[in-house]
Amino acid sequence: MRNSRRKGQLRAPVAEAMKAYAEDGALAFHTPGHKQGLGAHRLLRELVTEQGLREEVSLMEELDDLHAPGTCIREAQELAAALYGADAAFFMVNGTTGAIHAMLMAALQPGDTVLLPRNAHRSMVGGVILVGAHPMFLPPEIDDELGIAMGLSPEVVERAVREHPEAKALAMVSPTYYGVASDLRRIAEILHAHDMLLLVDEAHGAHLKFSGELPVQAMDAGADMAAQSTHKLLGSMTQSSLLLVREGRVQPERVQNAASLLQTTSPNQLLLASLDIARLQMAEAGERLVGRAVRLAEELREAVNGIGGLSSFGRERMTTPGAVALDVTKVTVSVRGIGVSGAEAEQLLRHAYGIQCELADAYNVLFLLSYADTQREIGRLRDVLEDMAEKHRKKGIFAMRCRMPGIPLAVKSPREAFFASSMAVPFEESVGRVAAEQVMFYPPGIPVLCPGEEITGECVEYVREMLGLGIRAVGPRDVKLDRIRVME
Repeated sequence: MRNSRRKGQLRAPVAEAMKAYAEDGALAFHTPGHKQGLGAHRLLRELVTEQGLREEVSLMEELDDLHAPGTCIREAQELAAALYGADAAFFMVNGTTGAIHAMLMAALQPGDTVLLPRNAHRSMVGGVILVGAHPMFLPPEIDDELGIAMGLSPEVVERAVREHPEAKALAMVSPTYYGVASDLRRIAEILHAHDMLLLVDEAHGAHLKFSGELPVQAMDAGADMAAQSTHKLLGSMTQSSLLLVREGRVQPERVQNAASLLQTTSPNQLLLASLDIARLQMAEAGERLVGRAVRLAEELREAVNGIGGLSSFGRERMTTPGAVALDVTKVTVSVRGIGVSGAEAEQLLRHAYGIQCELADAYNVLFLLSYADTQREIGRLRDVLEDMAEKHRKKGIFAMRCRMPGIPLAVKSPREAFFASSMAVPFEESVGRVAAEQVMFYPPGIPVLCPGEEITGECVEYVREMLGLGIRAVGPRDVKLDRIRVME
């Protein structure tokens, strides 16, 4: 980063404005009700510092307006756009789900066709319902040995573009939860040649910009918009995210309108400040901090592959069109070789060893390494994995009986199914009915059913096995799936 540009980055405008307001000493006859900590309960004071409570105000003139930014928020967003190489950046305070909803609403209109990989996050389906678009699902590559979805290949995208020339955009995830990145540059070329948009759910890629050893970030690969979870692997508070925009095919004013429609009119200033400070931290030392996480992750991966029965895939597996690069800070550990499921391993790690992984699926446990980790944490995790593999090994290799079913027949659009009259029926008796709610397991994050799709016997069988393994269902009202809601 050039010195002059870097100097401009070494400020936190939102945080500075909050501190200045608190120090001004104006008597508060405004929200929030705790009056800058004056009436805060003891437990709240323990959660938030005295200074934080004094600064936890919003909508004052000095603190700007997220919906029409003109001072500190505008400056902070411009600094974020500059750091990430975007034309515009929008602070989001209802998570990357809100960023994805705003992205889809800004890019699409009711009735538009949008291409979606089947492993799209549930927020993508929610955005499609809000917009009233028609999704055309594309199959990601599946690694049967690992039991996870990989990326989306350019060949699949090219075929989908030919079959659906009316589509306005592809909204895809890259990198995946497991760190697998698709060939975004080639996919962007394909879409732009047909005047389509590339919209990227980059929830797990806010750190990619800061290391040449990681996959290229979406904006640098040619994406038109990318939604990043700044809180997931960088230093902002949970629920805070960025929506990055490239001008040309997208109008930033339309994005602002969509974000304003979907976000609260009372944004928490602490969340906005945390986004500002996370950007500052990366401007100050991002390459060093993220580089350390990369080195530690590779060290951990090498250690895991030296433990009998455990394995962790690396860049060597990124050899297919749908998997061209890997975010190595996502360390996926396969435990099937010691005869246990990922869900069993998660419980052992948490309750026998005091280690909490990010997620567990049928075959794996996933560990996220970030700029905050040090040699101490990695050493402890390595020792725990060695002990678990030695003391809790079972005979044989764990394997599922069922494979992920194919994409069911779409009878209605997700929006039609969402707003239709529905009823709850026993799940075992639902075959042939049309689902009125989404059913997925996260991980692996691929919907078994989306609203509007016909329920098959394969779906029921797969769901029952996943539930039996202790993998939690996401989407249905009855998470045990004794009953499911179907269209009447």
